Amino acid sequence: QVQLVESGGGLVQAGGSLRLSCAAPKRIFMYTSMGWYRQAPGKQREGVAQISNGGIIKYEDSVKDRFTISRDNAKNTVYLQMDSLKPEDTAVYLCFAGYGVDFNPRYWGQGTQVTVSS
Repeated sequence: QVQLVESGGGLVQAGGSLRLSCAAPKRIFMYTSMGWYRQAPGKQREGVAQISNGGIIKYEDSVKDRFTISRDNAKNTVYLQMDSLKPEDTAVYLCFAGYGVDFNPRYWGQGTQVTVSS
């Protein structure tokens, strides 16, 4: 069973910042794309950001100028820096690892709550 370990998240005021981290086993990290989905109450799960093992990055349109995804190959960890947060960013953020560059999750983290107050 593959375990992705998430950290970060929490409560922040609108306009603030948070950073999420997600660590994967090396044998997974080296060969997969990694990123985050999010799910808000009553809404469909949506892909937020993804970075491939070759460095190809994709963002959901509403976060494109505010969120930055990166990966540290030495630590087998991917990061999501979230700036200029808005109340509509409030959701459970789920780390994933998958194959390809088009949000194709295979493995999931436990999820972390991000709450942005107005």
